Amino acid sequence: MRKYAASAVWFSHSEMSPRKIDANPTPKLLAALRSSAVRLGAQAHDERIRRGWNMATLAARSGISIPTLHRIEAGEVASLEAYVRVSHALGWEPEFSLERGRVPSATRDADPIHAAMGEAEAAHLSGLGFEVLLDEPYQHCQFAGRADLVGIDRTKRALLHLENRTRFPDIQAAIGSYNAKRAYLAPRLAERLGVRGGLASVTHVIVALWSAEVLHTLRLREATFRSVCPDAPSAFETWWSGSIPANNENETVSSLVIFDPVPGQRSTRRRWVGLDDLRTVEPRYRGYADAVTKLRLADAA
Repeated sequence: MRKYAASAVWFSHSEMSPRKIDANPTPKLLAALRSSAVRLGAQAHDERIRRGWNMATLAARSGISIPTLHRIEAGEVASLEAYVRVSHALGWEPEFSLERGRVPSATRDADPIHAAMGEAEAAHLSGLGFEVLLDEPYQHCQFAGRADLVGIDRTKRALLHLENRTRFPDIQAAIGSYNAKRAYLAPRLAERLGVRGGLASVTHVIVALWSAEVLHTLRLREATFRSVCPDAPSAFETWWSGSIPANNENETVSSLVIFDPVPGQRSTRRRWVGLDDLRTVEPRYRGYADAVTKLRLADAA
């Protein structure tokens, strides 16, 4: 909520819900509204939890009702005034802008490295025969969000969740979002996908870009990342090799790997390493811009 783009829609100043200006909104409009609402609701939820506030506290400080705040955090569309009230209550200054729309073919240009990470992971895991879901939405009563990539084996009741990160401009926000997904994603997906008995094995992984910029952040805050991702990447390695981890019933693991999304010239080049290699591994890229350049050169080759 510190900075976000607002949808080009009129909102009522006196109500806490959008004024309907189109009796038959298009699917594209609904998707844009939903995407913005989910993002803003997740930011409000994560910051409220980080501060240790309950919903009544934030609602009172915002001057809105608890049901309205509940709908905001659940990703439902609220009014412009409601978002500004919540932002001010959190001590943030909202910044709104209208952005030029992108055609589907240009989506990759919006964040090419994040897209490349998802494409590389999806191609590899689906090539091994796993069911792969990208940008998968889910909702809990107090949180709504999307998972970058989910790999699932319904028969063995196993789930792999990958959270791709190209940079860490706000570590607390990144960890808050990741922790919410660790808490809510698996049970919600199991219920929606009809996995009987729930998921027996759940593997959560933060997948960080293999750049000097990211390595510097990880080394600087190593204790923080190890507390959130305390497990060795052995479960991820098992998935990556085409098998399902032999975890204990109802076991959930969380790990972090450093990933290279750009295809290497040598097939033996490692695509990822774990946190234990953090202090010895050399960066593949200076930063995000360097990775974009290398990706475009690889695409043109």
